[in-house]
Amino acid sequence: MRSASIFIAFLLGLSSGTALCQTAPAQLPPDPRMKADILLIVAHPDDETAIGGYLAQAVFDEGKRVGIIYFNRGGGGGNSFGNEQSTAMGAIREIEARQAVAAFGITNVWFLDGRDTPGQDLFLSLENWHHGARLEETVRLIRLTRPEVIITWLPHFVAGENHGDHQAAGVIATEAFDLAGDPTTYPEQVIPPRERTDINNATEGLEPWQPKKLYYFSDASHPVNGPGPAFDLGAVSPSKKVPYYRLAAALHLPHRTQGDVSQVAEKAITSGDFSDFQKWLGMIHLLFGKAIVSCRPEGGVFDGITSVPAPFTQPPGYHHVPSHGVSLALGGAFGFYRDFWRSHGIESVGPLVPPEISISAGSYFYLPLILRNDTNDSVTVRVASESPATWKELSGGAEYRLAPGEARPIQIFMRAPGDVAGAPQKITWKASTSGKVVGKVSIDVSVGEWTLPE
Repeated sequence: MRSASIFIAFLLGLSSGTALCQTAPAQLPPDPRMKADILLIVAHPDDETAIGGYLAQAVFDEGKRVGIIYFNRGGGGGNSFGNEQSTAMGAIREIEARQAVAAFGITNVWFLDGRDTPGQDLFLSLENWHHGARLEETVRLIRLTRPEVIITWLPHFVAGENHGDHQAAGVIATEAFDLAGDPTTYPEQVIPPRERTDINNATEGLEPWQPKKLYYFSDASHPVNGPGPAFDLGAVSPSKKVPYYRLAAALHLPHRTQGDVSQVAEKAITSGDFSDFQKWLGMIHLLFGKAIVSCRPEGGVFDGITSVPAPFTQPPGYHHVPSHGVSLALGGAFGFYRDFWRSHGIESVGPLVPPEISISAGSYFYLPLILRNDTNDSVTVRVASESPATWKELSGGAEYRLAPGEARPIQIFMRAPGDVAGAPQKITWKASTSGKVVGKVSIDVSVGEWTLPE
């Protein structure tokens, strides 16, 4: 009889439809503590100071949440404050950077394990950083912070700024901008965990995220001007009642191991004369990279941005551009960037500066070229330089025999004059067959007292 009662109760439960149905727990949203409006992606501690004025406006007057990724801890430089060097100094510089950005209330800061690589070689920096690992980490942090806007170094070879680490930061940030919204990229990051409250979950439970705007900046030795939002560094902050350049000085002071950063701000604060400090910061502008929302390149940083998440937007991707005949082109980073800009839909940054480089007086000058024969016949091509008499050609100029369809890398080495030059000097290389010029490239070379190794 008892069994019959249980069976009847079971049937009644089925007939009620909902009597045995449990209420599902609420879906947890992404961690709101990690949310950023702006994600700044840079190479070293102190890089954030370059746009300190804009960050002051964004944080203090617009209430924007800022997160920062540093690709390394700056352990490869010199120490202006103490005897510590290398890894130990990198540990100090991490703390200096955290103290600096804390003055702006920025606490969501990540330091990755790239190796500080002082030099101008983009590819050496990417190799030392373990490019793929850093890209994966950057995509993860974009998905974690869900920024509307990404700001990073300009991926371009620009005289006076051409630090390989800066360029590498801009390259990886651009790649990550285009990958973070794709659920098939690093899928282990976006697969929900099997049991959130249990142990040994291998997948990360993030969500794909498509940032909406990408901006660049450069601290070149000359102004790099291009489309971008207007910003008045001398304007007075409505909330703080002082000019933005004065607020930016607070970002500089803690960077004691980098005297040229902290001392210029300390001198301005002590003397009350901010003219030199303001002049230096005023050379740096936000440059429009691209957007997946409707906006004008010259409009405000957050123009066109709403709270609605953006759908993944496929970048153009790499497409081979055929060449014809016999041609000569700049190789190395210059050749890479031609393809990189097209692949990521940021061709507008290419014309911002002509091919240029800064080197030290009396040093070797290295320039990679690409000689191509896109014809059906073998050809003999003569490659020769045109340079001021004070330059000495060491290798590269020669006759080259190229088979049909062959591309030949040419490594050019020259010695720069021993004296500092007041203006950039133009070096030109020509390729000719049977006395006829078939290709020509030029680069402006600034010769100074000291530059990063080429």
